[in-house]
Parts: sequence; C-alpha cells; structure tokens
Amino acid sequence: YDPIGVAALIIPWNYPLLMAAWKVAPALAAGCSVILKPSELTPFTALELAKIVQEAGIPPGVFNVVTGGPETGDALAHHSDVDKVAFTGSVPTGSKVMRAASEGLKN
Repeated sequence: YDPIGVAALIIPWNYPLLMAAWKVAPALAAGCSVILKPSELTPFTALELAKIVQEAGIPPGVFNVVTGGPETGDALAHHSDVDKVAFTGSVPTGSKVMRAASEGLKN
C-alpha cells in the first residue's frame, strides 16, 4: 500500500482518546501525516496526545492537532492539501463534511 498523504481526522466530544486512537493509529501505520481536529468541547485530550507523540519521537509535522469549532473542520475538509478526510460525529455535520471533501475528490 502507498500512503494517501495528509489525513484530516475529525473526532467528536465523546470518548476523545478512543476516537483519536481509532483514527490516528491506522493513518500513521499507513504512512500518512495526520491533522487531528478534536471537538471544541474536548480539545485537551488531543493536545496531551500530541505531547505523548512528540515524546515518542514521531518526527515534527507527522502528527498535528488543530483546535476550533465547525469553521476549523470546514477549512480542513475544503483544503486542497488534505488528501483524506475521516469524520466521526453527527449525521448533519457528516453531510456537510462529505460535501466539502467531495469538492476536492478526497479519499
């Protein structure tokens, strides 16, 4: 398998560490760089995970965390340098993410 490239991983507020692990581990194992966008309600778990990843020696730029609300997720889904969007959350928000990501034909 070949890495897809940059993966934007958007996770919800519930089970933030578990949701992050379910998305981050396979993406990194596949050789992708990761941008993790946690819920604006639970950003601290992702920020702590970033510290752990840094301490583990993952090279800078391979695992990234961006925080913010819906506008941040929308920007990731629309961004031309993002090659893959993975989303877990509500159906209405998922529909918006799917529309935004499809404009750039993301995987």
